[in-house]
Amino acid sequence: MVGRYVPYSDYKPSPINWHGMMPRHWDFKPLKHLCRFYGGGTPSKDNKAYWTGDIPWVSPKDMKRKYIDSSEDRITVEAVKNSSTKLIDEGALLIVVRSGILQHTIPVAINTKKVTLNQDMKALVFGEYMSVKFAHYFVEGNQQELLLDWSKQGATVESIEHEYLANTIFPTPPVYEQRTIANFLDHETAKIDTLIDKQQQLIKLLKEKRQAVISHAVTKGINPDAPMKDSGVEWLGEVPEGWVVKRLKHISPKVGVGLVINPSTYTTDEGVYFIFGGDVKEYRFDLSKTRRISPSDSDGLLPSRLNHRDLVCVRVGYPGITAVITKELEGSNCASVIVIRSGSYNSDWLCAAMNMWVGRQQVELASYGAAQKQFNVADAIEFIFPVPPIQEQDDIADYVDHALNRFNILSEKAEKQIGLLQERRTALISAAVTGKIDVRNWQPAG
Repeated sequence: MVGRYVPYSDYKPSPINWHGMMPRHWDFKPLKHLCRFYGGGTPSKDNKAYWTGDIPWVSPKDMKRKYIDSSEDRITVEAVKNSSTKLIDEGALLIVVRSGILQHTIPVAINTKKVTLNQDMKALVFGEYMSVKFAHYFVEGNQQELLLDWSKQGATVESIEHEYLANTIFPTPPVYEQRTIANFLDHETAKIDTLIDKQQQLIKLLKEKRQAVISHAVTKGINPDAPMKDSGVEWLGEVPEGWVVKRLKHISPKVGVGLVINPSTYTTDEGVYFIFGGDVKEYRFDLSKTRRISPSDSDGLLPSRLNHRDLVCVRVGYPGITAVITKELEGSNCASVIVIRSGSYNSDWLCAAMNMWVGRQQVELASYGAAQKQFNVADAIEFIFPVPPIQEQDDIADYVDHALNRFNILSEKAEKQIGLLQERRTALISAAVTGKIDVRNWQPAG
């Protein structure tokens, strides 16, 4: 039994090794006896006229929803005629067969209008013995088992071997029962999806609230009764009396950049951390994939060697994200990031100011580049910040630390709830499509 649902009354062994027992009246068929397979192809990119049509050309990047009626790229009738791609009628099961995402997920969808596919996709067009919605749920609910059955390790990406796919044994309950199961899952997963969406909205609201609370602290202070004065900067507005407006070059004793010339020549298997922009997150570092540099090389590269309480700011990719160097990272080195040296200011206070709108909007204005946003140290040193007296910096830093902890705990609870709901969703789908629960008499409430 799964939850409040009851099992079937009679079972038999399943021919599918990971299924266990299946309802006695269910049949089993190889997928190749249930559907026709259609591959995809790419019309010539040199002929621009092929790419001005209104026929969806579905690729893995479009496979992020259950039903597909559009795609990022569209082609013409002439493109279909003059390429290996084919027009697929609505109601097929679309599946990604070549993509790195197959390392952990099998994206599937049902097209609700005629589409074409690229070469990394297949369409499964089912006959009278299989409901496409049941087939969709069977794949969705048994991802990990099917990944083992279908995937082979390629040179650069994971792929689904067609022979494995075609010979996969699918359960084939009577079609009316397949439809009942699919309708049941439509109803029940919609309720779970609503709960997941509420938790996701809560996380979004918590993030917005966190931003507002911390931004107010670093621009207006934490004393609501503090007398205010005009900052002299139009976009900044009023700041507490006793605060002064300074440029970053007058706050930090030195603002520089990490190693930029051939940093890869210094990477080693062991040594101290060699921090790149991708290792820097808001207020922290993710060191799980951080490169290494030998201690002697790090000590010899003094301009980019990191000291306790320095700030490291992402320069390329997600510019502006900032974290403070901890005691454990003392002596590490860095590449292609901006380094704000510690000084007679509270590093945690300035880190918060950099991560909030007062810093990030200045980064945005200074950023350039289409593919990857970036900004230069020459712009960074001119950034303007409202600077409190040192005691207030300390108080604001403590306030921000408590606020971050509070919001992180609430967000983590919501994330955990999402994880439990997703597990519940997958378990329910798997139980229904493998016959662990009997929903033949199910009727929607009301």
